[in-house]
Formats: sequence, C-alpha cells, structure tokens
Amino acid sequence: MTFIRWRPTFIPLQSASHSSKGLPTHSDVSTITIHLFYNACLTAIPHFHRMKATTSEQFNSLPREMQEHTYEIMYEVEGRHWWFVGRRKIIASFVRDICTHIGKRRPRILDVGCGTGANLQMLSNFGVAEGVDVSTEALNFCRARGLAKVRQGAAEALPFEDASFDVVTGLDVVEHLDDDVAGLKEMRRVLRPGGRALLFVPAFMFLWGVQDDISHHRRRYTLPDLKARLAEAGLSVERATYANITFFLPILAGRVIMRLTGVRPASENNITIGALNGFLGWILGSESWWLRWMDFRFGVSIICVAQRTD
Repeated sequence: MTFIRWRPTFIPLQSASHSSKGLPTHSDVSTITIHLFYNACLTAIPHFHRMKATTSEQFNSLPREMQEHTYEIMYEVEGRHWWFVGRRKIIASFVRDICTHIGKRRPRILDVGCGTGANLQMLSNFGVAEGVDVSTEALNFCRARGLAKVRQGAAEALPFEDASFDVVTGLDVVEHLDDDVAGLKEMRRVLRPGGRALLFVPAFMFLWGVQDDISHHRRRYTLPDLKARLAEAGLSVERATYANITFFLPILAGRVIMRLTGVRPASENNITIGALNGFLGWILGSESWWLRWMDFRFGVSIICVAQRTD
C-alpha cells in the first residue's frame, strides 16, 4: 500500500451575499457550514492530513467484482438495513419522475451492476426491469430472489442491442470501473433516443472508507467530476444533486475515527443500531421529499439524471 503526505489546502470562504435584512442567505449558511467543518477536520485531526494514494496501475489490478464475502452480506442486509432502505426510497422517487416524463406505461429498464437484486425488485414496480452484472455470485443471489431477467456482462461491454432501453440505472456502479466514461458510453448506446440514465455514486474522496476498499471502488466523485464524465460520454445532464446530507457529518466522523483507531469491520453494512434501524431508514428516505423541491450543496452521495438527446 502506498501513502503520500498530503498538505491540506484550506478552503477560503468567499464573501457571502446577504438578504435585504443584512443576514446571510440559506445557501451562504450551507456553504459556510461545510467549509468550516472541513477546515476544522484538517486542523484538529493530524491523521486526516494523510490520504491514501493508489497508482493507476494498482487501480487497474483491482477486480471488477466486490470482495467475495460482500455479496452475501449485502444479500442478507439490503432488504432491511437503514442505508439501503432509505437510499431505495430516494432512488424510487427519481425513477417515478423519469417514467412519468417518458410517458410509457411499462418502460423497459436496465439495471447495470444489479448486484444481489434488491434494487432490481424495486425497479420492477415501474416497468419491465432487467439486470446485468459482472459477478456470477451476485447473479445467483438475484435468481434466489426469483429474478430471472438477469445476465452476466461488463458495464463497459453491455450484452444488449443498441437503443433497446428507456431507462438505464447505474446505482453505485460507475465508481467500480477502471474507465468510467467507457461504461457511461455503453449506457448511452443501449438507451433509446430520449431515454434517461439514472446514476447514484459516492461523493468526495475525503469520505473514503472501509466500504470503498472492500467494494473495490476506484474513486468517489464531486458534481463537476461526474458532469464532466457524462458530457464526455455524450449524455446531457438534466439534474444532479448531492444526497444523504442527513448522515454526512456522522459518516465523516465515523470514518475519521476508523482511520485513527485502525478499526476495519468486514463491511460497513454490518454497522447499525438495531433499535434505531427503522427510524434511521425513515430519516434518510425522507430526503426524497426535500429533493423534490431543492438540490443539496453536499452529501455522502450524488444522484443524477442524464438524457440521450439524439
């Protein structure tokens, strides 16, 4: 494992615009809060100044699949763990809007990197859903759920005809790819003109944690990063926003603590508070309401809708 010493770059606060009453606007408060917390972390936690640097050769040597034990854990917990439950509610609200705009009663939907199938089950509520994944083990878990429309294939070489789907989803998928633009171009290829791609990806490299390691992630994104890659792939961004603002600070704090203490659970998906699991899922899922009316300035993840316009 290669490490480099990272010299922290403090984020300067720009002059805030003010309301007519002389008070900072809501957007100013959001920006100042995250900048102050980020700079405080850099000042107060020396270990945070040391970021893991992995060379491109090391990234290219990573397998496409997650670590083998991860699929079984995911299969067991994604139906009830607050993270998966809340995330699915957010994703479902976006899928519902997409299908409404497309105007088809039962659109054809492809879930790229379908994993063990819980998202595919949810997508089946909105149309004729099919899944593809590079992992044989993941597909076996899909079939154990009774999902028959799944096949094996890589995101960079999808085993489907051109222009064959109305909606393509990549839910925590493109961060696994050595060449994420190639994967996005394939999503565009199999989309029909006017079809939409829905992406959900992890945000901010400073949030890198155990789950990124065991899932063999290559990167976490910022909004400008993701938009640039989508543009390169020929997809037009309709909407992109951060998500999971609710647990941003607890997750950041938890991952900093794990870095400092060296604690490495088999999977962060195992970490929950049983008595609060349902409540935490409800809180995260409630962001789906807020995201109907506003975009978030930061969050643990990014959710994005892009269109094939030709």
